[in-house]
Amino acid sequence: MIDIPSLILLISEWHDPSDGEAEKSRELCLGLLRETAGPLAREQFTPGHITGTACILHPAQSAVLLVHHRKLDRWLLPGGHVESGLDGHIADTARREAEEETGAQIDPLLLPQLVGIDVHGIPSRKKEPFHLHHDLIFSFRATSEEFMGSEEVRALAWCPIERFDAYDLPISIRRAVVRSISFG
Repeated sequence: MIDIPSLILLISEWHDPSDGEAEKSRELCLGLLRETAGPLAREQFTPGHITGTACILHPAQSAVLLVHHRKLDRWLLPGGHVESGLDGHIADTARREAEEETGAQIDPLLLPQLVGIDVHGIPSRKKEPFHLHHDLIFSFRATSEEFMGSEEVRALAWCPIERFDAYDLPISIRRAVVRSISFG
């Protein structure tokens, strides 16, 4: 089970004064964690819930692994919801979801680093109303170029930095990839 005070500390210690959007998202995440009874619960729609995302670098650090998300119909980083019985840390959520969605082999020796925070809207569908994902983005590195998609994704691709525009990536993802590369 993810410890909320530890998560608050992790987010509190993360700063990028040059990225106003991430700083605003950081404050929203802290507010959610401090003021909401179930901030990790998938059913917590108002004001939303915490999610974990993986920024998986190519083994040569020359590209990032993207998924074409089936439900959202766009290119994104892999990630998803906390599973309380499986995830001891939000980085575990990001890793588990990434492995499920991509089949990528993630280097177990490199500790994941928090490289981005992004709060964004998720459209309503079926039984879920519009809500916010308070997304914590962690860096990982793949041990090979191989991947295998799941039913959740339409396609997978290694995207070099110079091709970000071709995939129409949000600025939050672009900045997280740059931060991941700087961690090496």
